[in-house]
Amino acid sequence: MKIYDREGAPNPARIRIVLAEKGLEDQVEFVSVDLIAAGQKQDSFLAMNPIGKIPVLELDDGLLISESTAITEYLDNLDGHPTLTGRNPREKAVIHMMQRRAEMLLLEPVDDYFHYGTPGLGKALRPWRMPDWSGAKEWGTRRGAQAVRGMPYFNDLLAKQPFLAGEAFSMADITLFAALAFAEVSGLPIAKELTALAAWRSRVSDLPAVKNRSGQHLLPEDLARLSA
Repeated sequence: MKIYDREGAPNPARIRIVLAEKGLEDQVEFVSVDLIAAGQKQDSFLAMNPIGKIPVLELDDGLLISESTAITEYLDNLDGHPTLTGRNPREKAVIHMMQRRAEMLLLEPVDDYFHYGTPGLGKALRPWRMPDWSGAKEWGTRRGAQAVRGMPYFNDLLAKQPFLAGEAFSMADITLFAALAFAEVSGLPIAKELTALAAWRSRVSDLPAVKNRSGQHLLPEDLARLSA
């Protein structure tokens, strides 16, 4: 299998945690995509994923799978013993519900804030990401504020249970963890009063599958290129 991604970016971080959790890291070849050069928007990449986003999983028979949730479902069920996406209809429903909330309340607003409220990944991506619109930065800032407003929901939930979908670590937790790492590097850290969320993040960061694979420093080489 091949995975087209960029180490440290939030969605690739999600898949790398899944690979580690499932013991599949040695079965994958990683192909790095240059995000600052807008490699994900070039014709060769768009032929694999017309949405123009990473990651993309390429199977040995040539099938291409995009979207982090779909890739996670595939990898989690390869061995017939899913641990991250649910073992029965009830578990699956709750996990998918909570992972979508993590995307909508946090990951997606942070992504908009990063690309519109800050310099983002630079000029090459602007024809696709930064419209010629005088209100873009203001809108991005509002999206950042929306992400901050979303964090207390997860804090309150995690004050009552160990993981987003209940008692077990799941795809939903991976999404939230990657979103929080992205938020922090974008300048939106967890507020001090959100102690349950901070404690959960610390606990999850120590899990073997998460340690050193979480994208804590988003695209360090790329961000250095932007500031050079």
